[in-house]
Amino acid sequence: MPAYYQNELKHTKIDINTFSYELPDDRIAKYPVQERADSKLLIYRPDNSIKHLRFSEISGEIEAGSLVIYNNTRVIHARLIFYKDTGAQIEVFLLAPHQPADYEQIFTETSSCIWSCMVGNLKKWKGEPLKMQIKVENVTINLIAEKHGIDSNRDQQIRFSWDGNLTFAEILNHSGKIPIPPYLNRETETIDKTRYQTVYSKSDGSVAAPTAGLHFTSNVFNDFRTRGIETAEVTLHVRAGTFQPVKAENALDHKMHGEQITIDKVLLERLVKHEGKIIATGTTTLRTLETIYCLGVKANEGEKPEHLMQWEWQYLPDSYTLKESIKGLINYLETTKQNELRALTEIMIIPGYKFRVVDALITNFHQPKSTLLLLIAAFVGERWKEIYDYALANDFRFLSYGDSSLLFRK
Repeated sequence: MPAYYQNELKHTKIDINTFSYELPDDRIAKYPVQERADSKLLIYRPDNSIKHLRFSEISGEIEAGSLVIYNNTRVIHARLIFYKDTGAQIEVFLLAPHQPADYEQIFTETSSCIWSCMVGNLKKWKGEPLKMQIKVENVTINLIAEKHGIDSNRDQQIRFSWDGNLTFAEILNHSGKIPIPPYLNRETETIDKTRYQTVYSKSDGSVAAPTAGLHFTSNVFNDFRTRGIETAEVTLHVRAGTFQPVKAENALDHKMHGEQITIDKVLLERLVKHEGKIIATGTTTLRTLETIYCLGVKANEGEKPEHLMQWEWQYLPDSYTLKESIKGLINYLETTKQNELRALTEIMIIPGYKFRVVDALITNFHQPKSTLLLLIAAFVGERWKEIYDYALANDFRFLSYGDSSLLFRK
């Protein structure tokens, strides 16, 4: 571990109660609007008043030459419901691959794999194998789940095995359910199979949607091209903890989980040359892009850019420009003969964080007392309260299936 690093902040306390607001249940969007881009869009600029329009009009609010970056992860059917012989229901919720640990590889396995999972009704699972029969084109496939151990995060390691020579991706698509957020207070429905995915999703791995991207349509992308707005993609596989409220009164006591990110070398080369604004679609994309800067600093300091710990950003040397940092990553990839960077990020962004990459953020409205609201407060400052008051007063819909905003950094 580098000499500069400490896994704690110089701050002593951030009272999470100061990052709260009253969110009535009827303001939480239980379903998406009929057309994705018909959702409302709040526009906030530090030197202008707040206004709103439709998301379909977003291209008119973004400068030509800007680069809009989005997260191309795809939500997997992560909820598996098993039944014991007694009738007891055991829900196994996939969190992250364990063996093999690589997302792409684990989805191509054809006989067995191990995942870190949350298990509902765990006390009633005494250790015997759980079995599920799946019908695939009139063929019965047997899926078996067995306890394998407990990982470092105290999550259950579950070994899955199956017959039929199907990939694990196919097994999930036939047996699992899309894991919609618990605050929707309803079961997964047919509409969620398409609407809880972005139109550009392609990389399997998330257990929650990067919801800022749910408003995008092909027409929105056509408008971007017409107006000279560029686009690019990254991957961050969202884990369940991203959307969990902070339970500790001192937000600094909150423990972030690791999430896998993937960045193509071609995008890094584009970022070195890019001179316009960089706009992140969602907090997951923003966290990925800010992680890129930090990992580039590590590469320039002679470290492997493979893991960014929760508070590491505070202790990294602050002298590198964005382009110097990214060049450090490119040099690392060229030296190691790789075409993309894969790393783990635990970054937690709080007020006081110095943004190095992102100029504007497209994002939905987040839960009170959440790490996402802390990130918003870091991005726009104290005016986050004014933004949320405006949204509540103007009948905006909140959370995953809710309306959107375009926030320019203070």
